[in-house]
Amino acid sequence: MSAASTVLVTGGAGFIGSHLADELLSRGHRVRALDSLTPQVHGDEAGRPEYLAGDVELVVGDVRDPDAVRRALAGADAVVHLAARVGVGQSMYEIAEYTSANDLGTAVLLEALAESRPAKLVVASSMSIYGEGLYRDADGREVEPAERTREQLERREWELAGLEPAPTPERKRPGLSSIYALTKYDQERACLVCGAAYGIPTVALRLFNAYGTRQALSNPYTGVLAIFASRLLNGRAPRVYEDGLQRRDFVSVKDVARAFALALERDGADGLAVNVGSGRSVTVLEIAEQVAAATGRPAEPEITGEARVGDIRHCFADIALARETLGYEPQVALEGGLAELAAWLEGQVADDRADAAAGELERRGLTL
Repeated sequence: MSAASTVLVTGGAGFIGSHLADELLSRGHRVRALDSLTPQVHGDEAGRPEYLAGDVELVVGDVRDPDAVRRALAGADAVVHLAARVGVGQSMYEIAEYTSANDLGTAVLLEALAESRPAKLVVASSMSIYGEGLYRDADGREVEPAERTREQLERREWELAGLEPAPTPERKRPGLSSIYALTKYDQERACLVCGAAYGIPTVALRLFNAYGTRQALSNPYTGVLAIFASRLLNGRAPRVYEDGLQRRDFVSVKDVARAFALALERDGADGLAVNVGSGRSVTVLEIAEQVAAATGRPAEPEITGEARVGDIRHCFADIALARETLGYEPQVALEGGLAELAAWLEGQVADDRADAAAGELERRGLTL
């Protein structure tokens, strides 16, 4: 993709999309955002978000609407496809909505791209497609374990006996343990398949747990770190499922934005699915404690001892392929990222809906 290109970002008014817009503008590109301004993310009376850069051209519309997609694509040199419903738990009961928004939305976009033939397509995939991450046995051999059964979770057998979690590389086979994971895999594969068929260089970035400013604090199905922050802003303790020792990879949204820009501007990852993470693992309990400390709202996390259907135990990124193909290197350490997040939170108001969301999962038998 050449300099000063016009980039269409679907879902471009959201958390990751707005940071990507900032990154692309700083590199001299023009940015157009297609966004439906979903109330769950943007509020019931949503207009153009204040944080969205003024130079971004905003097209309000649904990616499932062919007319809106064609309008947004007019004159675009490249496309970043971020538009998606996000949330493992909610996806398990809003099955039709997640399938429609993520699968049908991607299909509508791809049909339009087959006509417009942009110079590049980059799609946001997700670490959720792995299910359980990679493990090693006592002899150091790689193991791709089966998902934990409902019976194991009911017995509170959190860990996979005899195995140690290891960084997860792209070669690990998918383990699709939620409707959300299934739809993200569909998005990834559909884009890569159609990109190859129509001669559109395409990259899928498998994002790990992105965090940072502008995350939707009142959305109880957003990233766990934002949910913890929302609880703390309302004087409540973060709620941690299982025993809190499940390991994840938390990556700054600024590093995620840089990864997308690199995927647009370089060709090393064309045709590939590539992990984007920090390359560092941390337990969910540690994150809860660090967020509380960073915000100056010390609160002992509430460890529920419960499990949610669709949750996995450990998954964190091997980012060697991103380094090799994109020259990607995380620049924001967790400590610095949390400090920036805490400063931003000082001016925020959050409607803590985590209890209501947890109650909905329990009512449907999705909490054990």
